[in-house]
Amino acid sequence: MSKGEVLLLDSWVSPFCMRVKIALNEKGVKYEHREEDLFGGKSEVLLISNPIHKKVPVLLHNGKPLSKYVIIVGYIDETWASPPLLPSCAYGRAKARFWADFIDKTLYDAGTRIWRTDGEAREAATRDFIEILKQLEEALGDKNYFGGDGDAFGFVDIIAIGVASWFHAYEKFGGFEVADHRPKLSGWLKRCKQRESVRKVLPDPEKVYEFLVILKKMQGPGPGT
Repeated sequence: MSKGEVLLLDSWVSPFCMRVKIALNEKGVKYEHREEDLFGGKSEVLLISNPIHKKVPVLLHNGKPLSKYVIIVGYIDETWASPPLLPSCAYGRAKARFWADFIDKTLYDAGTRIWRTDGEAREAATRDFIEILKQLEEALGDKNYFGGDGDAFGFVDIIAIGVASWFHAYEKFGGFEVADHRPKLSGWLKRCKQRESVRKVLPDPEKVYEFLVILKKMQGPGPGT
């Protein structure tokens, strides 16, 4: 299912890039991805394609660049119509976008504070993170997935699984297990990992943890440490 050349400027550890790759995989789109060295020197293609932010992911479709994962995933959903990632009704799409925004503005931030900080600040971030997971678990309810239409794997699942790829690292830094606090969400994560579109994208959790250990040393103590 191809509509021209598709190139993704990528980073293996980026949750935002993972979201784009999973969306492409769900649609059955063939694409090339090029790993960017975000610390040793960004490629000329990246700097030209995303001159404002100079960050990945960047999707080039027939040479035309798009940046920001939420824009890219929306474009993928519109360009390759089947299977749909967003619900068919306007209300369902609005709710999906609400939860995607919630995940980005709360879950990712709390997770970042877990690995960036120490002591009381880390303990507070861990409590915040677990409380946010509670809200997501309530939104999931008894469904298998957050959904496109009905109980289907969809847009919100793609957004959430990107951050969930870092859960193991958060657990190691914070000294907790997601499964002990939020078993339904843990079950959702296991189901997602069984999907081929997800399985071939998610990195080794231990390598993510090792990456964040190095990144923390490079960046120094986080706020509140």
